[in-house]
Amino acid sequence: MNFSYDFIVIGAGVAGLRAAIGLNQHGSVLCLAKRELSESNTQYAQGGIAVALSPDDSPEIHLRDTLAAGAGLVDEDVARILVTEGPQRVLELLDWGARFDRDDAGKLAFTREGAHSRNRVLHADGDSTGREIGRTLTQYARDLGGIHFSDFGFARDLLLQDGRVVGVEILYDDGRIETVTARAVLLATGGAGMVFANTTNPEVATADGPAMALRAGAELSDMEFLQFHPTALYVENAPRFLLSEALRGEGAYLRNSARERFMPNYHELAELASRDVVARAIHRELEISTAAEPMVYLDVTHLKAENLKVRFPRIYKTLQQHGLDITRDLIPIRPAAHYIMGGVRTDLNARTSLPGLYAAGEAACTGVHGGNRLASNSLLEGLVFGARAARAMVEEIGPEKIDSASTRSSALVYGDGDDEALRSETQQLMWSNVGIVRDAERLCEAVERLKKISALLPAPTSRQRAEARNIAESGLAIARSALARLESRGSHYRSDFPNRDDANFRKHSILRCESVRFE
Repeated sequence: MNFSYDFIVIGAGVAGLRAAIGLNQHGSVLCLAKRELSESNTQYAQGGIAVALSPDDSPEIHLRDTLAAGAGLVDEDVARILVTEGPQRVLELLDWGARFDRDDAGKLAFTREGAHSRNRVLHADGDSTGREIGRTLTQYARDLGGIHFSDFGFARDLLLQDGRVVGVEILYDDGRIETVTARAVLLATGGAGMVFANTTNPEVATADGPAMALRAGAELSDMEFLQFHPTALYVENAPRFLLSEALRGEGAYLRNSARERFMPNYHELAELASRDVVARAIHRELEISTAAEPMVYLDVTHLKAENLKVRFPRIYKTLQQHGLDITRDLIPIRPAAHYIMGGVRTDLNARTSLPGLYAAGEAACTGVHGGNRLASNSLLEGLVFGARAARAMVEEIGPEKIDSASTRSSALVYGDGDDEALRSETQQLMWSNVGIVRDAERLCEAVERLKKISALLPAPTSRQRAEARNIAESGLAIARSALARLESRGSHYRSDFPNRDDANFRKHSILRCESVRFE
């Protein structure tokens, strides 16, 4: 069955919803979510949203912190857009009913996270900021009345016509396939955490956008830069629940197997160092430990118990379910894949290298995060560039009528393999060979095996198979990009090239098909 809209938004997180709101008055809009509308990385963002709204802050100071965190690869023009347009986008959220936490005087309550020089992070219900932003945007979008939401509709592949993206194939859980054409398509599919065996991301974060874009011929950028969150819960048979960086912002310590604080040995900012530094420090402590079972712990027992319960209610209750009390117990933690700085390459207005295709949020690479994202800039990025994507899509809208008979799918047909087994193998391979510490030998091994895994995966006739394919193809893109960058920078660490090489690699990696270049 074929349908047609003016605009298709693939994804219902912060970037997708903000774009759909901006598109609403300019034509018919389809907003796709492959599970429930509420299931996205946005909903799991605990720490908050960074924005220069406090009296002692400014966009220039926020810009300076963003540039410092990005390991020399932040595109300053893009970052300036983020920090200058961000306050307007957040004030807009407040007008739409967002309930950010406030102090006793009724003013917005700002906190600080690692690598920020000011208290500029807003939060909601303590540690449920993403959930509140998602609630606000969803309610506002629904109230507009003109946006058609479709949940449990998986975007399998993009449709092409004469080199232009003109729609998408939608695969439903009951096996139905619909072809939907549009005058412009936005990829806002979210993250890539499920490419790795250990991740803080929800099950929907299977790198669908970059994989779809790559199959269609679009360029990806900076795929090697994937942030490993230092503090994810490490308990047997429990998901790698994210323990917000805001805990360290409030004064939490990290302790090794001997219960000793170790971060002062690695960085002058100790626990408030950037995520890549902290993640590698934990990796090293586990590596050198002489304990029978090496462990690293997050310790907040020295902080006021009642304050912790109020500030982090979701974390407190979740850990209680696993028999842990953050006010009394040391919390076992390990790093886990969290946020990818790379994605579908875009310009300042979310345009990709393919006409008719746009990308925003974590699925996109604007260059705003460089080699290491500043904490809590991601929700702001989704708002700012979701809004900019909508404006660009309206201004450059494609032909009104699309001949669906002349469209072709960007799908590739592979062999016949066990998709669940291959998915699991991919995730384990990515964790062991393309994780926190990398080297040429293991990266080459990963590339060669991932090429074979991708070739074995069947043409997807179910969401599970389609996700397995996307995980393998995006994993291959990450591994290829990591192999090509012969240096260490930000979240990308090569033990065989441990130094930063600005002369040769202060550039963005760009991957198209199987080729990686730097510019």
